[in-house]
Amino acid sequence: MDEISNGMAVSGLAGARWRKSSYSNPSGNCVELAPLPDGGVAVRNSRHPGGPALVYSRGEIAAFIQGAKNGDFDDLAF
Repeated sequence: MDEISNGMAVSGLAGARWRKSSYSNPSGNCVELAPLPDGGVAVRNSRHPGGPALVYSRGEIAAFIQGAKNGDFDDLAF
């Protein structure tokens, strides 16, 4: 796998096992994440499964998740 700076076509992630939160609604308004062989994590819009994916390191994902748990982004959802 070539080094990825941030985003790429989902087609370049063959074999990725995408998953989404159990809090996702039935209309598909959610993001999906997939672990990558190099330790990174890909993120895509569930409504556009063939669209682009953003790629982050595990550390970046961990920082985002901790921020979400701390309520840092609550104002964006309401």
